[in-house]
Amino acid sequence: MVRAALDATWSCVLANDIDPLKCAVYGRNWGAAGLIPGDVAELDDTPLRQPIDLYWASSPCQDFSLAGAGRGLSGARSGVFSTWIDKITPVVEAGFAPRIIAFENVVGLMTRRGGADFDAVLGALIALGYRVGVMEIDARRFVPQSRPRLFVVAVRDDVEVAHLSAPGPSGPFHTAKVARYHARLPKRMRAQWVWWKHAAPVQTAPTLESVLDAEPDTPWLSKRDVKALRAMMSPTSLAKVQTALDHGGFQVGTLYKRGRPDGAGRTHQRAEVRFDGIAGCLRTPAGGSSRQTLLIADQGALRARLISSREAMRLMGLADSYALPGRYNEAYKVAGDGVVVPVVAYLEAAIFRPVLAASARKAAA
Repeated sequence: MVRAALDATWSCVLANDIDPLKCAVYGRNWGAAGLIPGDVAELDDTPLRQPIDLYWASSPCQDFSLAGAGRGLSGARSGVFSTWIDKITPVVEAGFAPRIIAFENVVGLMTRRGGADFDAVLGALIALGYRVGVMEIDARRFVPQSRPRLFVVAVRDDVEVAHLSAPGPSGPFHTAKVARYHARLPKRMRAQWVWWKHAAPVQTAPTLESVLDAEPDTPWLSKRDVKALRAMMSPTSLAKVQTALDHGGFQVGTLYKRGRPDGAGRTHQRAEVRFDGIAGCLRTPAGGSSRQTLLIADQGALRARLISSREAMRLMGLADSYALPGRYNEAYKVAGDGVVVPVVAYLEAAIFRPVLAASARKAAA
């Protein structure tokens, strides 16, 4: 999805994922050139030993997320970050350091183990010879999906970025969480910090209604199933549904099934609803309950179905020309594990291109 955000002036020399499904989808959309499937630990780094402008890494987030076990960098999946650093270190030391390294993960990375895991991430990049800047961006500014994510944009020490940085937190994506995290950093790390200049996105995010699929690959639930969903709702969620029905017009909402504890220490499945025009954060469909349901209140009647494959991709900002996997759960997995395309495009325009232009001017001087 990063590839989908970058225009034809960019060329990709290396793409890697251990998941055969994601590699197949990548190949279907972009071709096999530069694609090396498999474990990053076993990757041949030869393609990296050339002048490269940008590395982008989105490592597994399960051990940092609220839904995960909280193991952090010691977890088997999120620990892949350390493997990736080990892989690129000899390339950087050999003189092939990219001008920009971007890293994306869940916001929970900032607070896991009191911030120690994020300290390790930034420290690893600083040790490679980079200054680091951090943004917390919720995709709802770009698409009708609530998807807060952490974006680290690191720039090589010899690249001049003074005119692209601010003296302190400013702009919509230097959030209070980011500022608090920065304040507790040791002085040596703060000295390598960049507050990237940025402004709010110009374009307004599309509406949830605008992503609806005219021919969804998910069937409408029966009246009995809809009734069962309503029986799982809390009074708060039921009130949201009733307000949408009382409106009398066409209202679009979404629903997640979540396990919630009761007063007796048992866990019950609840259906949680939102009718604020924003979908909940797409996640992978492991276990089935994390798949998101679409609710339509129309002329006093309520209908429901799972979000379709195409709707999931539209919520990630992908064009309808994007080739989907053949099976529904596969498409939902690809969407739930992805990065929102317009967010990457924003970073490319706000930071990547200005940094590369500054570097080019310095080289030409």
